[in-house]
Amino acid sequence: MTRTERTATRQRVPHSFPYVLMYHSVSEYTDDPYLVTVDPARFERQLRWLRARGCTGVSMRELLAARRAGRARGLVGLTFDDGYTDFAEVVHPLLRRFGWTATVFVISGMLGGHNRWDPAGPRKPLMTEEQVAEVAAAGMEIGSHSVQHRRLTELEPAELAAEVGKSRPVLQAISGQPVDGFCYPYGEVDAAVVAAVREAGYGYGCAIWRSASSGTHALPRTYVGDRDGTLRLDAKRVRHVLAADSGILRFR
Repeated sequence: MTRTERTATRQRVPHSFPYVLMYHSVSEYTDDPYLVTVDPARFERQLRWLRARGCTGVSMRELLAARRAGRARGLVGLTFDDGYTDFAEVVHPLLRRFGWTATVFVISGMLGGHNRWDPAGPRKPLMTEEQVAEVAAAGMEIGSHSVQHRRLTELEPAELAAEVGKSRPVLQAISGQPVDGFCYPYGEVDAAVVAAVREAGYGYGCAIWRSASSGTHALPRTYVGDRDGTLRLDAKRVRHVLAADSGILRFR
């Protein structure tokens, strides 16, 4: 490899992945076997923790656009899986007080239903079409969390394409905005699933863990739960920075 080729290769090395927080439900609770619920008071403290460190919570749409423009410093992606009604009733009002936005990933075939995929947990209602339209009109980004919250890695190709692709036009019609983001149910993802999401026209995808599939269509995120106070949040932020600096997390 010539000196020119080596220089060109270094210039093509992508930036580390953005810092993205993963939430699910924000509500008062007594039972939470799947650890998907954050108490509203704790959630507000977590938002204040971000602000105290010079961070601003934004939707994935805003975060990725800012990164492309080179002005993402201090921005943190806020994502909420499943589309619970507490996003409209609790999360949205709190974010509005901070002047922040977020992305909520909605299950298009279960609007107005409940979390039947969590049999051992309490029944949590999901947003209705009206609530999805309301938060979208207020500036929140609507993303897809599939049609029926199925394990995508277990589906045949035709089923996979339908589960991924059919939710997008439905949510676009309800929200009145482009639906560019997809979030993988259960965080399960492989090369075939990523390909299906890309082929369905999504601009990015959100996973959970780092894996061989990590990239723009399988972005790793940092889980945030009700036990995450200042010390734990600081530790998670440092872990993300160290992983990025070591080259473990890279766009591709």
